[in-house]
Amino acid sequence: MSTSDGALLRVEGLRVYFPIKSGIILERHVGDVRAVDGVDFELRRGETLGLVGESGCGKTTTGRAIVRLYRPTAGSIRFDGQELAGLEGEALRRVRRQMQMIFQDPFASLNPRMTLGSIVKEPLTIHGIGSPKEREGRVRQLLEVVGLNPGFVNRYPHEFSGGQRQRIGVARALAVQPDLVVADEPISALDVSIQAQILNLLERLQGEFGLTYLFIAHDLSVVRHISDRVAVMYVGRIAEVASSRDIFLGPLHPYTVALLSAIPIPDPAVEARRRRIILKGDVPNPVAPPPGCRFHTRCWLRGRLGNPAECEAVDPRVRDLAAGHQVACHFAEQVDGSAEQRLVTGRGAPPASSPA
Repeated sequence: MSTSDGALLRVEGLRVYFPIKSGIILERHVGDVRAVDGVDFELRRGETLGLVGESGCGKTTTGRAIVRLYRPTAGSIRFDGQELAGLEGEALRRVRRQMQMIFQDPFASLNPRMTLGSIVKEPLTIHGIGSPKEREGRVRQLLEVVGLNPGFVNRYPHEFSGGQRQRIGVARALAVQPDLVVADEPISALDVSIQAQILNLLERLQGEFGLTYLFIAHDLSVVRHISDRVAVMYVGRIAEVASSRDIFLGPLHPYTVALLSAIPIPDPAVEARRRRIILKGDVPNPVAPPPGCRFHTRCWLRGRLGNPAECEAVDPRVRDLAAGHQVACHFAEQVDGSAEQRLVTGRGAPPASSPA
């Protein structure tokens, strides 16, 4: 894993397993759901890292483990030099002031029995920040920052629209002035016009307060807009990590290439000659993932770039192929510059009359 002096968060060998129990009275441990199974990445101070992948790949579990809503099964989570994996009680509560989470569902994440003012003020009360009068002033200030009327403090969540509720979640996350914000698909439940407003709000707040984001999403076009770097996950593992530009212009993992093929390019001439890659088969079961490369059961390049037996038997490690570009594929060098990569990214694609 690449390291840098500016890293705010370092995750190494992170595993989060959920036990499977059998029996009613005498429960027996019969297996585990390997939601996150050996994840490494770093997040630099002030940047936005987009974490993408299909539903069920472990993105949300990774984010929740980082803020310690889930207990890691194994691995290291170092936040600003402090190990979080083993923290409990008061020590964990203190460090949580520096990292907050914006949840996916803007209604389920808000207590329907609490007013807007109480929701935003609750983190300040828990961490003992300011006097009661100062907290009231801080709540009104936060509502103005996220574009809500401070006069709404006595209203309840059901009185707000989806976009307004998500702004409440953003205000609550900012209340304790955190360094790290984990945004778990914060716009997926919103209309397209509202999505743009929330994204612009997050970008503006990052510039004003120097925030660091782990932005979890499945929409690659959104990730491209907001992220400095992108990490692609597949069945609990990191498949590729690179800058946003490198991911979208030169993907090196066959899974990333397939994901990018689904994003339309706003150029009819280029779009007409791009190739759409349809992955066959189902996502592997995280209870019993396949041996070797976890993507080999659906890889559209399997057997065309190298020895398929190696993909089936040997688990590829994440390795550096270029500065800041890491990939877990035995034959990534052959993906680079291949006809398939050019067809998907639209670079150097043949004329529309030529066979793809």
